[in-house]
Amino acid sequence: MAQSTPLFVGLDVHKDSIAVAHAAGGSAEPPVFVGAIGPRQADIDQLLRRLQGKTSALTFAYEAGPCGYGLHRYLTGKGVACQVVAPSLIPKKPGDKVKTDGRDAVELARLLRSGDLTAVYVPSVEDEALRDLCRARDAARVTGKDAKLRLKAFLLRLGRHYVGRATWNDAHRRYLAKVVCPTPAQQIVFQESVRSVDEQVDRLQRLEGELLERAPAWRLYPVVQALQALRGVQFLTAITGVAELGDLTRFDNPRQLAAFVGLIPSEYSSGGSRRQGGITKAGNGRARRALIEAAWAYRHPAKVSAHIQTRIDHLPKPLQDLGWKAQVRLCKRFRRLTARGKHPNVAVTAIARELIAFMWAIAREVPVPAR
Repeated sequence: MAQSTPLFVGLDVHKDSIAVAHAAGGSAEPPVFVGAIGPRQADIDQLLRRLQGKTSALTFAYEAGPCGYGLHRYLTGKGVACQVVAPSLIPKKPGDKVKTDGRDAVELARLLRSGDLTAVYVPSVEDEALRDLCRARDAARVTGKDAKLRLKAFLLRLGRHYVGRATWNDAHRRYLAKVVCPTPAQQIVFQESVRSVDEQVDRLQRLEGELLERAPAWRLYPVVQALQALRGVQFLTAITGVAELGDLTRFDNPRQLAAFVGLIPSEYSSGGSRRQGGITKAGNGRARRALIEAAWAYRHPAKVSAHIQTRIDHLPKPLQDLGWKAQVRLCKRFRRLTARGKHPNVAVTAIARELIAFMWAIAREVPVPAR
């Protein structure tokens, strides 16, 4: 009969192998390295049978990485506790210069037993699918921007400088249609660069269309709609933030959420001295970028424009009031910070930190079905 002594299992996961080690709970004995197994479900099942012969209380842990959450979902589906831990928050010994799969698995098992690992949020399959779609859209945006910069740099090197705003509008495209390069080879490079830009623009439009089509069926779509009561938070910003962060109400307070996004000041204090620096930039960078972009809207005076009114017409009155309260407060705060001599970039970062607090407050007002 299996004993009730808990067993903490560390897994160092790779695409072709998984290194396994376990540590007995309630004991100071060093972890035991079991060896390496294959990544197939049959290999996992065999490991489970082997470990369940020792105890019925198993807890697994492995680092978040490119292999995703499939192993976590498989283990939890079998009723086994499993954590996906943040690699950047795993305690490291500065003097330890040897790294192997076995040592990593042993260290994970030891830290899991001592409670020194920090678990990350594991999204559901549906949530992860929307997040992947948002990230594909963002990748298309970045790739398209790079393609446009390469084309502009190529034309500038040839002495072709567009005097208007190069926003790829009709006037700009008419100008590009008249460009003739000095040599046939350079003309080929130019035409291929233009085609590259057009391909990325089309790709971006397709992905945004998919987002608009699939978002209404998502369980967190009511939160996406409610967040658009805030100035600067339109559909793409709202769905990017929710897709990256998941259910905002899983955080106990707004400061935890701001820390997760990396918008709180870094600090190095010792004794009687207290030193604060720039923001930590920890956590999710995509959500932080979207928040910073949205915060720039508060540099203008508070106003409910026709576009904002269209977004909030279908929202309940409490959410509209919360959006207006945020706009009045954040616009005034931006003016005060810049009047005190703060750089606009510093001021907008402070606005983004408060903006995410209002997003947390709005998310608490919206009922969301359990995943």
